[in-house]
Amino acid sequence: MSERRRRQYLEAMGIQRWEPRDAPAEVPVEAGPAAQACAPPPAEPPAPPPVSEAPPVPAVEAGAGGSAVDQLDWQALAERVAGCTACELHRGRTQTVFGVGDRQAEWMVIGEAPGAEEDRQGEPFVGRAGQLLNSMLLAMGLKREQVYIANILKCRPPNNRDPRPEEVACCEPYLARQVALLQPKIILAVGRIAAQNLLKTDSSLARLRGRAFHYGEGQVPVVVTYHPAYLLRSPREKRKAWEDLQFAMRLREPGQGT
Repeated sequence: MSERRRRQYLEAMGIQRWEPRDAPAEVPVEAGPAAQACAPPPAEPPAPPPVSEAPPVPAVEAGAGGSAVDQLDWQALAERVAGCTACELHRGRTQTVFGVGDRQAEWMVIGEAPGAEEDRQGEPFVGRAGQLLNSMLLAMGLKREQVYIANILKCRPPNNRDPRPEEVACCEPYLARQVALLQPKIILAVGRIAAQNLLKTDSSLARLRGRAFHYGEGQVPVVVTYHPAYLLRSPREKRKAWEDLQFAMRLREPGQGT
């Protein structure tokens, strides 16, 4: 990666570049423990850590109401989601939030659930959090239109509370079918809730970061990072998020994601 492009990536994420007092050039930011964030890293980027296996997500044979969700195409799936009444969340929604982006994308971003603005617009990751996500994507050389973005839940939970297990179970066939139709090369799970539900684990975000997991029968590589809304509240963590994005980019390189 050229120095000029690296600067553009960091500026897109709003990360202030750190310069050693006596060093003639900037020190590249590479993935590593938080305690080493200000220490000069090796000249060459480290190789991706060994891939860690997460329990594979079972293939979904049937969806809400016993319907064969796994047989639906994009249009039929979107229509099924729009009319879903499988859980109580449908009573308070303005509209469902199906997903948005390139349906042939190599990158898939999965978040937690729609918020108030997403519920109004029917699109995931809008508002300030969406703007930061766009910057994170630009930091990887991607535009929003070049990825596919979806959530664990398709309806907004009241007061933006955490999703309940039964709600996740009702929406899981829809997300699994989206992944099956998209066949992404890599999934970026943003936030603890999304990561835990996607990977079927109760591990903390700290334990999930910096590792590669696999999702579903297709064994799609999954990388976990912070939710943009959290980064807005804790901007100092943006550097760690950049480390996660760098790890995902290295993992996506030919021969690294399989």
